[in-house]
Amino acid sequence: MVEINDLQFAWPGAPDDCLLIPHFRIAAGERLFLHGPSGTGKSTLLALLAGVLVPTRGEVRLLGKSWASLSRSRRDACRGDHVGYIFQQFNLLPYLDGLGNVLLPCRFSAQRRQRAAAQAGSARAAAHALLLQVGLPQSLHARQAASLSVGQQQRVAAARALIGQPELVIADEPTSALDADLRDTFLDLLLVRCAAAGSSLVFVSHDERLAARFDRAVSLASINRAGGEQP
Repeated sequence: MVEINDLQFAWPGAPDDCLLIPHFRIAAGERLFLHGPSGTGKSTLLALLAGVLVPTRGEVRLLGKSWASLSRSRRDACRGDHVGYIFQQFNLLPYLDGLGNVLLPCRFSAQRRQRAAAQAGSARAAAHALLLQVGLPQSLHARQAASLSVGQQQRVAAARALIGQPELVIADEPTSALDADLRDTFLDLLLVRCAAAGSSLVFVSHDERLAARFDRAVSLASINRAGGEQP
């Protein structure tokens, strides 16, 4: 699914590399737990995996294609087709309702829209079904995202990432603001839905107690030869 070769990344103006990863792979359908202290480059690595950033040197390949070989617009299109992203702060559009937020990937990706429609008859029906599956009642689907609780917003963010069965799902510390019960429920939902879709999952957290739920746990320090901090 993902292959990293001779990756080097430095932030503009920084004296040292933030990331220096000789080689790393993520298999199709693999559930990977990535951990490490704050400020060591975990979110930067996720942005490189998703093509939001490109390496200073070396390459990151998704489904065999190097992100650096694509123009910015093609990277955006490829990300929309193949990557679902759950941000730490969820990044929902506050003026849209829960359903509208979940449908956003289908507005930008015909491929995701077609997959969703093939599952449920229409992208809208697929979005409703996903919201129910992640535990958001039908009565809240039309409520503005800004008025939802943290746990409810998290469920919307998860459904948005999962709609249209993207091949890669990235979750950047999505449980950091949740209590233990909500954290465990959310993780159960995420693992089940990724398994059902055959999606690879990269889940970042500093809470190593969660690692046992995944196929493989990797410390960023074990693959990163740089040691510089993200600014």
